[in-house]
Formats: sequence, structure tokens, C-alpha cells
Amino acid sequence: MNPIRGMHHVTAITSSAEKNYEFFTYVLGMRLVKKTVNQDDIQTYHLFFADDEGNAGTDMTFFDFPGIPKGSHGTNEIYKTSLRVPSDAALEYWKKRFDRLGIKHTEIEQQFDVKTLSFSDFDDQKYQLVSDENNNGRVSGKPWKDGPIPSEYGITGLGPVVVRVADFNFFKQVLEKIFMYNEVSSEASLHLFEIDKGGNGARIIVEHNDELPPARQGYGTVHHAALCVDEREDLEKWQRRIEQFGLQTSGFVERFYFGSLYTPVAPQVLFELATAGPGFMEDEPYETLGEKLSLPPFLESQREQIESQVREIDTVRSNKVIEKEYE
Repeated sequence: MNPIRGMHHVTAITSSAEKNYEFFTYVLGMRLVKKTVNQDDIQTYHLFFADDEGNAGTDMTFFDFPGIPKGSHGTNEIYKTSLRVPSDAALEYWKKRFDRLGIKHTEIEQQFDVKTLSFSDFDDQKYQLVSDENNNGRVSGKPWKDGPIPSEYGITGLGPVVVRVADFNFFKQVLEKIFMYNEVSSEASLHLFEIDKGGNGARIIVEHNDELPPARQGYGTVHHAALCVDEREDLEKWQRRIEQFGLQTSGFVERFYFGSLYTPVAPQVLFELATAGPGFMEDEPYETLGEKLSLPPFLESQREQIESQVREIDTVRSNKVIEKEYE
């Protein structure tokens, strides 16, 4: 059985697909590589933002469930998502950019062996930029070359998610005994786990917190985090392994752009295992990724119904010149 390679994607919930598109495209400079719907709730948009090519391990995705209330942060949740940038100098660029654009953020801080800059979006969704200055391990993606951020500062992929849990000992056993992560460091209540080649793209940070009330899912919170495996055969082996340890799984789920396996690993903490391919260029060319409403073949017969339920969002960028923004 091949190991988990690291992060695949993180899926969160937004109050507005339109605001979400504007924020990730024009503030963060990540490329919308797929505009589709939640395959389990077809009236809900599912937007995928990633690196220039939509590589696995680089995408942050969003649902906009109609009418969902605002979530609240607490313990037992995937609390924060990390986005990788090339260097410490990139963090300085982003700090100035956030100041200019009025984005709420912290100072640049040291977290384990990495410099970070935490910030929030319009929904109070929590993120941090992590520097790849001294990164050794899993290679990141490529910044969106036609976006507003100069390539030397651009976001290239996902770093570790930060998971808050009340029962740290149980969660540690899940990561180490089932998923084969290794705890490599700790700082106060934070514990750093790595897998495979390690580095920012193959880490999970766990915060032991039994003082905060339980988080409540809604917009502004993470729905699930996905870990990357090579192919479908690996999913089948991981399913057997996970179930042998007594956790439930969804069984294999065909998502067309990748294959999936879901398992709840703690209260309100859902993990997905997802295959590295086939990827987002299965049904769209590189030049116009994310510009049309894409549906997997098994939903194509419902296109008319779906298009009548989801509002139109203009995501065409191939006919625009987006100027680079040097702070």
C-alpha cells in the first residue's frame, strides 16, 4: 500500500460564491480551475482554487450552501488552512498587501521551523501563509502565471491544516496508527505531524484544546480536509485498513476529477482520501480552466435543471489582462 503523500485539498463553506471568487482571484491570486456543483447537493456551487495547473495538493475549495448560518470556531474542528508561498520575503509582500487592502492579519510569526502570516477572509475563515524558504520535502505547485501576484510571491499550494481537538491522545493514535503520520515536534499545545517526504505539503498541526466550546459548522468554517494518495487501488487498501481499526468510511466515491474515500476521524473532523488524478483538465483545456460550469458525465443529463438552480457567475479571465501588483 502506497503511503499518503500529504495534502490534496481543503473544502470550506462560504456565504457567497461571488465574494469568494473575487477574494481568491483578485486578492490571493489563486486560479479558479473548476466551477462545478456539489455532487451530493446539486443546487450548491463547488469552486476549486489552485495553482496554475490545478495540481493535487494545491487546491482550496468551497461550497455555498443556500441559507446556511454562520459557523463558530472552537475545539473539534479543522480550524485553519495553510497556503504555501516561496520565501520569507513573500510574507513581507503579503503583509504590505493585506495592509493596503484592509485584510485582517497577524504579524509574521515563527511556527515550528517555518515563518507564517495568519489572516482571515470576509467570512472569518482562518488561513495562514507559510514560507517555503527552508522547506525540504514535498514539492509545491506553480503560482498562477496570469494572476495579479508576481510569481516570486505567489501562492503555490497547501501547507498543513491546523486541527483543534479536545481528545489529543485519541487523535494522535488515529494519525500515527491508522494514517501512519509521525509526530516530529511540539510547541506548547501544538503538535506537528509529518508523512512521506515531509515538509510543508505533508504536514498536519494538531492543537490540543479542551477549554473552548465545540465548534459549530457553517459558513466561515472548514467542511473537510483531503489527503492525497496515488490511485484508486490505494483507496481500496486504505478503506480496508481504516475499517480494521473500527472507523467508518463512505466506501469509494467517484468524483470524476479524482476518486474519494471519506472517514470521520473525530467529532466534527472529517477526512477524505483523494487520488492525485485524473485532474481538472479532463473536461476543460488549460487556457480556459474554470470559466464554464463543468459537470461530471454522470450529472451532464441534469445540466438544464442544474443551470436553472444555480445562478450565473462570470468567471471568464482568458480574455482579460490582469496586471501584476507590486506592493
